[in-house]
Amino acid sequence: MAITISATGFKGGLYSSFHGSWGTSLLGEDHTMLTKSVPTCIRVAKPVRSSPMMKNVNEGKGVFAPLVVVARDVIGKKRFNQLRGKAIALHSQVITEFCKSIGADAKQRQGLIRLAKKNGELLGFLA
Repeated sequence: MAITISATGFKGGLYSSFHGSWGTSLLGEDHTMLTKSVPTCIRVAKPVRSSPMMKNVNEGKGVFAPLVVVARDVIGKKRFNQLRGKAIALHSQVITEFCKSIGADAKQRQGLIRLAKKNGELLGFLA
């Protein structure tokens, strides 16, 4: 028994409920009504990007973090950052002098300064 497909259904014993033209079956009978009710262009707002902030990953963590936060609140943020900058500069000078005394090169000195920064973050000095 051979089965053939035509626009009005299957022939050869099987029957389909398909009636109508190919245009109404593919697009649907309500296609024109739906296309008029759906907007053709949807306006989407630009995503809001927050400005990048330089923050300490370990902020609020570490043994000395509570002391540093209290000092910042008492002294004021601007003055505190000035003092912190001076302390960091002095510490870098001490590391530089140490490297000169033992004969370490610039690459080793930079490594020591990075290590000091990591330790300061972990201990909470940069909170």
